[in-house]
Amino acid sequence: MSKAVVLLSGGLDSATAAAVAKRDGFSLYALSIHYGQRHAQELAAARVIAASLGVERHLELAIDLTRIGGSALTSDTPVPKDQPIDPSQIPVTYVPARNTIFLSLAMGWAEVLGAQDIFI
Repeated sequence: MSKAVVLLSGGLDSATAAAVAKRDGFSLYALSIHYGQRHAQELAAARVIAASLGVERHLELAIDLTRIGGSALTSDTPVPKDQPIDPSQIPVTYVPARNTIFLSLAMGWAEVLGAQDIFI
C-alpha cells in the first residue's frame, strides 16, 4: 500500500481529501498544524477524523504564525461577520503563506516516510 501524507485541518475539505486518499488505497499519515489559529475546534475535529479513518499516524505540529501576523485568524483583529465579500480585496482572515508553509512541512515528512503523495 502506498503511503500518503494528508494535511488534515479538521475542516470539510481536508476530511474529504483524506477520505478520497483512503478510498484510493493509500496508507494515511495525517499532518495537522497548530499555527496559532483562534479555534482549537479544528484540531479536535482533525483528531476525530484521523481516528475514524484509521490513519497510520497523526502528527500534530505547532508553528507560531502569530509572530508573522497579517491575519484576523491569528490575532485579535475582529473577524467580519455578515458582510459581503469584496473580490477585489484580500480578506482579513487570509493567513499569509499558510498553505505554502504547510506543504513544505508535508513534503519534509513525506520524504522521511518514503511517501510520494500529498493530499491537501
